[in-house]
Amino acid sequence: MTGGKKTNTHILNHHAELKQCRQCSEMIPPVITGNAVCSPVMSVGQAPGIHEGKVLKPFGWTAGKTLFKWFERIGVDEETYRQHVYMAAVCRCFPGKSLKGGGDRVPSKGEIANCDQWLKAEYQLLQPELILPIGKLAIQQYLDVKKLTEVVGQVHQIELEGRAVDIIPLPHPSGLSTWFRKDPGKALLGDALHCISRHPAWVMTMPPQSSL
Repeated sequence: MTGGKKTNTHILNHHAELKQCRQCSEMIPPVITGNAVCSPVMSVGQAPGIHEGKVLKPFGWTAGKTLFKWFERIGVDEETYRQHVYMAAVCRCFPGKSLKGGGDRVPSKGEIANCDQWLKAEYQLLQPELILPIGKLAIQQYLDVKKLTEVVGQVHQIELEGRAVDIIPLPHPSGLSTWFRKDPGKALLGDALHCISRHPAWVMTMPPQSSL
């Protein structure tokens, strides 16, 4: 893309169209988007929770507090992150609570496919150099993974829409998860954050005081 202002306008137009989407009958609007940030760094969450519909921003509740504490460890606070990282998700609406209990409903393959068109449009708009998928569902959109221990803590290079892109997976910061609270998950999370802090796209994107 050429010209930051032009690109930001394209992203704003993209968001306006995205927010009108009602393809999935079981998904609960509103559509949640992050800021219209022109950035080579993209994070991809799983789907908004019930509270994100009230605050109208991704990772706007308890899981977000944990997530941003992770990034504070590498010198980036929540506001800086939201201003410099394009925040996307596998699905952009709240899936509803799981009928089996224990958290939110996992989006169906059809719902994921419907929302994938928006992600593909964002790949074309942003041409990201670094993608941070957060949680196993998000990671599985980019990597063949059965266990988080196989992929977290490493940089993976894939081809996406005809371009080489680096993937640094992160576990989901859900309060229901204990994976990142004890080893090996705790150590692998630290390795992943180290990889992010040293990645050229991250260093280029963040203000100097935010890069270690």
